[in-house]
Amino acid sequence: MQADLHCHTIHSDGVLTPAELITRALENGVEMLSITDHDTMAAYDSAVSVPKLKLIPGIELSTSWKNLNVHIVGLNVDPHSKAMREATAIQSKARIQRAKLISEALQYKGINNTLEGALDLAGNNQIGRPHFARYLVNSGTCPNLKKAYKQYLGAGKIGDIKNLWASMETVIRWISEAGGVAVLAHPAKYKLTRTRLKSLIEGFKSEGGRGLEVVSGSQNKDITDMLASMAEDFELLSSCGSDFHTPENSWADLGKSPALPANCTPVWEHWQSA
Repeated sequence: MQADLHCHTIHSDGVLTPAELITRALENGVEMLSITDHDTMAAYDSAVSVPKLKLIPGIELSTSWKNLNVHIVGLNVDPHSKAMREATAIQSKARIQRAKLISEALQYKGINNTLEGALDLAGNNQIGRPHFARYLVNSGTCPNLKKAYKQYLGAGKIGDIKNLWASMETVIRWISEAGGVAVLAHPAKYKLTRTRLKSLIEGFKSEGGRGLEVVSGSQNKDITDMLASMAEDFELLSSCGSDFHTPENSWADLGKSPALPANCTPVWEHWQSA
């Protein structure tokens, strides 16, 4: 099964419309796709499954663990459920609140009008740090996106606002009540020690989490093998995804991620047998 269960459209911080993303997925040989925009399921208002492609409703929800920003993907959720309506409403308010705080922080550094600029770039979609980064580049404050994160928006920088999201317990409950499977997204990207990563996974599972994203983009095989082993040790289902945002990032293109290792239990086996 060529599956890509983690990607983004213009409804959060991606650059393709749902239709464009589905077309690209088909061209790249994807057979099972989940659009997992940040804290919104708006893509599913227009996205439709087409022959040769099974579309799995999904979402990526923001939360925190011990002052660390953590993302949890919900797969095979009901977009119209009460739980998802509650989740997206609460998380959307948190995003607006965070955006205001980011703008205030940047203004303290002498950079003005960032909220208006970021909101303009986001349009009617979920606002996030990528929109602030793009505004900083467009306004000439930073030469490129990498510099924008390194100076202002990356981990530990002035625009890295935390602790506004719903708790991990609440996020996992929302996903479960919507009929979905909660998956800990891109575990290696948190840059934790092995001991601390195990602690995160243990905490995630204790709150009802059921899956681990073993493959995320074009990651190192040693990392994939380590995460596959952890999924097996913690008896978690395994997921995979590109974390696609833009065609410009070839290392995270749709359907180009490595296959799950043989010792993994794919997350789709859960809902296919349900």
